[in-house]
Parts: sequence; structure tokens; C-alpha cells
Amino acid sequence: MLIGITAFAQELKSPDANLVAKFALADGGVPTYSLKYKGKDVIKSSKLGLELKDGKSLMNGFSITDTKTNTFNETWKPVWGEVKEIVNHYNELAVTLTQRETNRFIIIRLRLFNDGLGFRYEFPEQKYLDYFVIKEEKTQFALAGDHKAFWLPGDYDTQEYSTMTSNLSEVRSKMKVAVTPNASQTTFSPTGLQTPLMMKSKDGLYINIHEAALINYSLMSLNLDDKNMVLESWLTPDAIGDKGYLQAPCLSPWRTIIVSDKAGDILTSKLTYNLNEPTKFKDVSWIKPTKYVGVWWEMITGKSTWAYNDLTSVQLGVTDYSKTKPNGKHAANTAHVKEYIDFAAKNGLDAVLVEGWNEGWEDWFGKTKDYVFDFVTPYPDFDVKELHRYAASKGIKMIMHHETSSSVRNYERHLDTAYKFMKANGYDAVKSGYVGNMIPRGEHHYGQWLNNHYLYAIEKAAEYKIMVNAHEAVRPTGLARTYPNLIGNESARGTEYEAFGGNNADHTTILPFTRLIGGPMDYTPGIFETRVSAYNPDNKSFVHTTLARQLALYVTMYSPLQMAADLPETYNKYMDAFQFIKDVAVDWDDTKVLEAEPGDYITFARKAKGKNNWFVGRTNDEVARTSKIDFSFLDAGKKYTATIYADAKDAHYETNPKAYTIRKMEVTNKTKLTQYCAPGGGYAISIMAK
Repeated sequence: MLIGITAFAQELKSPDANLVAKFALADGGVPTYSLKYKGKDVIKSSKLGLELKDGKSLMNGFSITDTKTNTFNETWKPVWGEVKEIVNHYNELAVTLTQRETNRFIIIRLRLFNDGLGFRYEFPEQKYLDYFVIKEEKTQFALAGDHKAFWLPGDYDTQEYSTMTSNLSEVRSKMKVAVTPNASQTTFSPTGLQTPLMMKSKDGLYINIHEAALINYSLMSLNLDDKNMVLESWLTPDAIGDKGYLQAPCLSPWRTIIVSDKAGDILTSKLTYNLNEPTKFKDVSWIKPTKYVGVWWEMITGKSTWAYNDLTSVQLGVTDYSKTKPNGKHAANTAHVKEYIDFAAKNGLDAVLVEGWNEGWEDWFGKTKDYVFDFVTPYPDFDVKELHRYAASKGIKMIMHHETSSSVRNYERHLDTAYKFMKANGYDAVKSGYVGNMIPRGEHHYGQWLNNHYLYAIEKAAEYKIMVNAHEAVRPTGLARTYPNLIGNESARGTEYEAFGGNNADHTTILPFTRLIGGPMDYTPGIFETRVSAYNPDNKSFVHTTLARQLALYVTMYSPLQMAADLPETYNKYMDAFQFIKDVAVDWDDTKVLEAEPGDYITFARKAKGKNNWFVGRTNDEVARTSKIDFSFLDAGKKYTATIYADAKDAHYETNPKAYTIRKMEVTNKTKLTQYCAPGGGYAISIMAK
């Protein structure tokens, strides 16, 4: 693809000068940009612009009427995170483009960091551009080759696919296999892809394309021109096919390109957060990283049920549950929940999540039912007041569950009442869910209307000092900087799929390079009983992991909200291994990537918040490998006790997943370690200062 450049190019360099971005107008007044890293093409000359539904589009006929440059350098402290401080250092170019024919103008703002580029469209207040409807955003990413890619099928409603690994030229031929069944899904193109899109070039560049600060706008997917290797933005439409309703002054989200010749730099990049606004919360003392257990996995496996009875049709306020026959498998009952509370209290955990506590679960899914839950009425066997009293007496917090069944209008009608009910009964956090097709019907999970809803729920929660962990919601784009009560998202294929046929063994070696670029994931690790049939003989699925790797995930899958997802009775059989879950931190002062290659392995070391203790985690793909690390991240002259939880020599995720060893050794910053990692395995290390 050749673009004729007619105007003088504006050049922008990163603070360390390794990255060079250029902006120029091509023939016909078409805005373009390009990006190089250490002299190598990352993005070749690529077009920018927006196609509007009515009138002349914002794609050509522009002239440059102003340029401004700026340098910014600050260090800020996140409320929670992987590091204590984040450096936000960039050089900026803002180009004002005027479309003479319409007397309209826009600004394209580029920020170039040492780890990548962010750019966005800005629409200042003006006479001839006030209300406008986006037909399509036409941002291009012209790649320099047929890169190896770690990709998910582009979809308006789900991110819960297994990652495909292939060259971009193979996407079209692999798409049919890549699209697997889901509760709600809408693909749009045989070469449609999701972001974050992770790629590796043949000359050794690691490239990640995503977006930041997704506010009042549709989510961006990418459509691949596989003849020219050009990716183009593809926004999520609404029920009538429009892709955004905007009113100036307004902004698009940032389009982001993170790039390095080291894989670990992608994992430690804070570009996505740096492109979001600082938090406006004056008081953040109520936002607390949390380690929890929950009444959840036993329902996912089929051992227990969310529903109280076996009816197939119920109506809130009409069905008298006290006169229905219990099914005997309902997990969210007072006595059983107290067992989880006891386990959490005995083992120093913070909270207990309970799903299936409220009326309506009998016909919650697949009926496109509007009034599906009221979020305040418990089943007859769930005593809200007593559990509040009991949990408080043990120093344990309760985590609320709000499954909406994607009946979003219903949720918004009940939201204030539901949050008030939470606070009255000692709940400071909520796990929300958006399973199934949307109501309003025809809307999509990632359209502008739903994105505004997710943010409304977070903002409303903040008024009540409630933390939110949203499942099936839009994938995160760094908004947790602005709204740090968004302490978790799912927005990818999580551990639950291990009970629905399984995740690929390399799954957790990819997710930190893709899904986690925008924010933490509530992956729900800690499954020790990997054979699901142990809980439900009819379910032949197994968790594609060794037990040692389940421990490692607490370090490699960053989240300030971490679940010990298995059943207490299983943990009680392996308390020597469970010790790591008890010890591991959920908030960090520092993070180092010791080894990394997407799709193969990742080894992280993290320093616990406010302490001199470190934790190391290694996740491995389906190939047996040997990890070689050193402990140079430790303080010089100090001695530490390392406890290593590792795969046994005969461990294998398929045939011998529970074979693990535990050993202790003294380490210093001069210590080196060579450690075997089984197929689907890994290791975890706690390093305690003496």
C-alpha cells in the first residue's frame, strides 16, 4: 500500500529517541502517521479519519492549520498495582486539521512514550460540527510484515475464545475453527480480530495494539486486509447499525501501539494507564485489594446449583418459594456459606463470595427475560442478616453477586436499591455478570450504550464506596486509574472454561500479553482438584494445568482481587501447597519480568506492598522446559528464605497434575536457580526476608 505524501511530515521522538512517529497529510488532504522503533518499521504510513453517517466525512480535504508540541514527565502512585510508582513521560504532538469545504476542524493528538505510541481524535466545540453519528472509524495500522499473531476472533459480544497462534496470513483459514460456541456472540468478518492484539515480527519486534480510556464510545476491533497486511479499526454497532453518537466537544479513546525488542517490556508497560486520567476520588481508603474464597466452583462444575428448586418457570413476586420443593443441591444456604466463612477466617483470607443467593435463578438464562432478578430478595435458605453477623464476628467481608442476565435496563432500575441493600448488610464489593444476549434487544456487549452503562455502574458504586468486579463486560482499557474501585474484570476466557472442556495449556502464557494489557483479570486460580469428575461424575473436563502452576498464577495473572477458587475440603487435603496462597500478596511495590516469550512461558518476580518479601511465579506451555533465573532483584547483603513449590519430575498436566515438591533454601541476590517445568506446569516461590 503506497500513500503519496504531499505535505511536510511532522516528526515526534520518544524521550529515549528509540521510537519515531511521523504525521503527514497525503494526497487529497488525507491524515497519515507512521512509527519506527530503532530504525525498524512498526507501522508504515497509515490513514486516519472517521466516516460519518451524514454529510462529508472526516477523512480527507484537510490542511494543517496549527501544530503544538509538549513534553510531560511525572511520577504518580496507583491506588493498587504491580508497582508503587509509575513514570508517565512522553513527548506530544497535537495537529489541528481544518476541512476547508465544511469549515470543520479536528485535532489529532499523538503521545510518544519510551514504550509506545498513543493517539486520539479530538473534536473541539465549533459551529459546523456539533452532533454527529459515526458510520465507521477508519484508523489504519499498516504492518511491516506477516507477523506471528496471538489473536481472538473479532466479536461484538464475547472475548471468551481460546487464543489462536498463527501468522496473520493464516487468520482467514483458521477463523472457522477459532469461533467456538458462547452464550452471546456476534462475529463480523472472516478476518476480524480483537484487541489487545499481540504480534511478533520476523525481525524480533514485539508489537501490541489496543486502546485506552474507552469512554462514551464503541469498542474498537480490527479488520485485517490480509493481502496488504493492514489492520483497520472496526467499531461495535448499536441495534440499528450506527457506531457512535457524539456531541462536540468530545474525544475518541486513545489508539495504542506498545513496541519493544524484549517481550518483558510489553508486560511491564504502563502506557495504557498513563493515557487515562488520574482518579478524581478524594478518599480511596475504602478500596482494598482482596483475597477471597467463594460459593462458585461447585456450581461451575455441576456439583451444586445456583437455583433453589427445579422449576423451569418462576416470576419474581409471584412465585412463593417457601411453598416450592428445594432441589437439595442449592449451594448458597446459610449453613454451607458459614463453612466458607470459617475456612476464610482460619486461613487469613479476606472475604467470601456467594453466588445463587437470590431469587430468580431457575429460568435466568436464555429466556430474554426483562424482570429476571431484583438483587435484594434472598432464597428461603439464605439468611442475609445472620450471615452478615457471622461474617463480621469472624472478621470476614462478604462479596455480593449481581448477575444481570444482560437485562441491563432492569439492573439500572434496581441499582440504587441494590447498592443500598449491600451497604446495609456489610457488602463492600460486588461481582457483576452480563451473561447472554442484551436487553435492550439488539444492543451488543461492547457498543457505546453498554460501555456507558458499565461506567455508570462503577461511578454509582463509588458513591456507595463499593468495589466492582465486572464479568462479561467490555475488556478494560486502563480506566482503573480513573476509577480504582474497578478492581477486577473477567473479559476473557477464565478458569470456568476448564469445567466446560478446558483451556489450552498455553493459555496463561498468552493472557498477560493480551487481555491484561488493559487491566487486571479475575482469573479465579487455585484449582487443586483438576479432575472435574471428582465433583461431578458426569463432567469429564479437566483443568489443563499442574497444581504447582495454579500457585504460580497468583503471581503471573496480576489482580488486586484474587480468588482461591477450589473447594475448602480440597484445600484441606493439600495444606502444604495452600500455604503459598495464604502467603502470597495481592498488592505490590515492584515487579520484574525474569523470563518471557508469548505462548511459551512467563516468569514474574513481585515485591509485596510495604514488605521486603518477594514472590516468583512461572507459567509454562504444553512443552517441558527448564527455567533459569537469578535473584539479583533482592537487596544486596541480605539473606532470605525461599520456599519453592515446583512440579515433580514426573508431573504432567494431563497424566499427573498433582505431583509437586516443596523445598526450602537460603537465597541472596547472588543466587541462581535452574528449575524444571512440566508440560502445563510451572512453579511458585515465596521469598521471605530473614
